[in-house]
Amino acid sequence: MKKFIYGAGIIFLMLLDTSCNKWLDLSPQDGITRQEYWKTKEDIKSAIIGCYSSLIASPVGVTDRKVTEYLFTWGEIRADMISASPLATIDDKNIMEVNIVASNGLTKWAALYRTINYCNTVLEYAPEVKNYDPTLTDEQLNAYMGEALTLRSLMYFYLVRTFRDVPFKTTSTSKDTDLQELGTTSASVILDQLVADLKTADLAVPVTYNSTIATDKGRITKVAVETLLADVYLWMEQYDNCIAECNKVIAYSIANPLKLSLIGGSNAWWTLVYYNGSSRETIFEFANMPSTDNGFNAILVNSAKRFIASPSLVESVFIPDDMDLSNRDYRGDDVSFSSTSSTITKFGVENPSYVNWQAYRYSDVLLLKAEALAVKDQGAEALAILSSFRTTRHAISSTAQSPDPTDVAGICDYILAERSREFAFEGKRWYDLLRNAKRNNYERLDILLNMVSGTVPSTMQQTAMNKFKDVNSHYLPINEADIFADTKLIQNPFYK
Repeated sequence: MKKFIYGAGIIFLMLLDTSCNKWLDLSPQDGITRQEYWKTKEDIKSAIIGCYSSLIASPVGVTDRKVTEYLFTWGEIRADMISASPLATIDDKNIMEVNIVASNGLTKWAALYRTINYCNTVLEYAPEVKNYDPTLTDEQLNAYMGEALTLRSLMYFYLVRTFRDVPFKTTSTSKDTDLQELGTTSASVILDQLVADLKTADLAVPVTYNSTIATDKGRITKVAVETLLADVYLWMEQYDNCIAECNKVIAYSIANPLKLSLIGGSNAWWTLVYYNGSSRETIFEFANMPSTDNGFNAILVNSAKRFIASPSLVESVFIPDDMDLSNRDYRGDDVSFSSTSSTITKFGVENPSYVNWQAYRYSDVLLLKAEALAVKDQGAEALAILSSFRTTRHAISSTAQSPDPTDVAGICDYILAERSREFAFEGKRWYDLLRNAKRNNYERLDILLNMVSGTVPSTMQQTAMNKFKDVNSHYLPINEADIFADTKLIQNPFYK
C-alpha cells in the first residue's frame, strides 16, 4: 500500500506543481487538468492517492514544512507537554511565551490549503470521468468523492481550531483565472459545512477496501469519517451527536475486534502501534513510504532538535509508582520520551524514521465518548469507560483519580489527564485544553490560565495570563504575508 501511494500520488503532485506565489495558488498548470488527465477511473484513483501523499510530502519544487510538522506544532507548542530546546527558533519561543505576532513563520497555512486544493480538484473534475470511462460506476465515483470530502474536512478542522475564522474554498484553483481574494468565513459556518460533508462521505466511503489492513488504515473508511465527525461534534458542543457517532465506531469494533480494538499495554505496544503501524488500534494514519521519512528526527531527536519533553511529564503526567519504581506506564518513559535526555521518541529515533502519524486511534473514540457523557451528567458511565480503558492500557495506580460521578469538571479533568498520557506529542494537547476551556462560554478558562502559569517564565506569566483572558488570543493570527496577498482577509482582532 505504501509503495502504491507513493507511485500513484507523486504523479498527481507533479501535475499540481506551480510557480506562483499566492498561498491558494497551488494548482496544476493551465490545460493539464481538463485536457490530459481526467479520462479514466485510474486517473481519479491516482489523484486521490495524491491527496494522501500531500499529507506527508510537498510537491516537487515546493519548500515548506510537512503538513505533519504543522499539525504537531500547532497542537503542542501552545500547551504544556513540550519545551523549547536550546536550539529552538525565535518563532518557537515567542509562541511558547505567548508573544505571538502575525509575522511568525509558524502561522503559515499553505501546506494545509495545498491538500484542500487537491481535494477540491478531485471533487470538481472526477465526475467528468463518467463521460469518458463507462466502467466507472456511481458507487466507485461516490467513494472517491467521499475520501476527498473527508480529507478536506480534516484539514479545515485543524485550521478552524488553530485560526478560527479562515478562508473557505470548495472549488479548485486549477488555472490563473481561478485566483481570487476570498476573505474569511466564520468558524461556525465552516463547521456546519464540515458536518454536512462528512454525513455525505459517510454514506459513500467503504467500510473496508478488502485488501491489506494497511490499506484500511491508510485510506478513509466509514469508521474514520464517523470518528472525525464525533470529534467535530464535540468541538461544537453537540454531545448527543458526538455520542451517536462514537457508538457507530464502537459497534463496528465489537463486531470486528480483529480489525478495530485496543491493544493491551505492554512493552510491545509502541512497536505494534507506531513502529510497525497499521495496527488494529489505528483508525486512520498518514502512511509514510520507505522513501519519505516522517521528518520528526530533525525537530525532535537529533542534536539540532527544536523541542524536548517538558519536565512536568514525570512530575504530573507519567507519575512514578513510589512503591515500585519498575512499575511504569507503557505509554511514557522510553516510549514517548526519555526522562533522562528529554528527547521525544514517539516518532522513532532513527534517521530517517518512517513511523506513521496517527490521526485517529480507537482510544480517541472511547475518550471522546467519555467526555461527552461527562458533560451530559452521565458521569458514572463516563468513569466506567475510563476505568475499562485504563485497565486495558495497564495504567498505574499513581495516576488514578476518583472524582464523584456528579462532578462534571472533575471527570473532564481526569479524562484530560488520561488523554495527555494516551496522545502525548500527537498534536492533540492544545485542542484538548482549548475545547474544555471554551465549553459553556469559557466556563473553564482556568484550564488555560493554570497551564500558562506552569509553562511561561515567571517574569512573563502575568502578561501571558492577561492575554489569555482575551479569548481571541486562543487562536493564531493570519500570517502577515497572507494578509498582504489577500486584502479581503480579516485579521483576528487580538493581533491588530
